Amino acid sequence: MPIHHYRPREADAGCPQCRAGFDLLQRLADPALTACPVCGAPVERVISAPQVVSGGAHHLRESNVAKNGFTQYRRIGKGLYEKTAGKGPDVISGD
Repeated sequence: MPIHHYRPREADAGCPQCRAGFDLLQRLADPALTACPVCGAPVERVISAPQVVSGGAHHLRESNVAKNGFTQYRRIGKGLYEKTAGKGPDVISGD
């Protein structure tokens, strides 16, 4: 369920809660609010960009790798790898 942000239709109207804007957890199928639930002032839903995380790249940060007990290496040459995070040898060679 997305969180919808509401603000008053008129700049100086409403109570302190709706004047500053408020968030409401609603289903997409639910109709938009037309009035503040506290004071009844007319409000409108503000459309904003969603926060989307795709893939698992956000889990692969060096700090997360080391924190979870893994070691991460980066290829620096043919058969040669350098440690970037975690515990283990600083360099691994395929020789």
